[in-house]
Amino acid sequence: MKSIGEVAARFGLPAHVLRYWEAEGLLSPARVGPRRRYTDADVHRVAAILVAKEAGFELADIRTMLTARSAADRAAMAARQRERLRARIARAQAALELLEGDCRHDDLMACPHFQDLLGRQLERS
Repeated sequence: MKSIGEVAARFGLPAHVLRYWEAEGLLSPARVGPRRRYTDADVHRVAAILVAKEAGFELADIRTMLTARSAADRAAMAARQRERLRARIARAQAALELLEGDCRHDDLMACPHFQDLLGRQLERS
């Protein structure tokens, strides 16, 4: 069993983050008196939360992923996350296209590559 300080240090997190995740229902470490004690399963759960956060999951969806008792509940959460991820990828792709244009025009609005990007944005709007 590990203390909150040991688990926080292992992941480079402030201890208050682990306490917040506990308050949000993501963690439930054992208590020995007033102290939290983390098992290996708790440490794996912290790792799972961090992986999910890195993937862009919101805490509510992480809670659903970790606590859902049915595949249907997890599937609904996954569908929401896929849509968010697709939108994030589209925004990143648009940013990459803008940067890859390597425009040499003094006036960005005169750049054919930039005009093409604007045209695609106007079509989507």
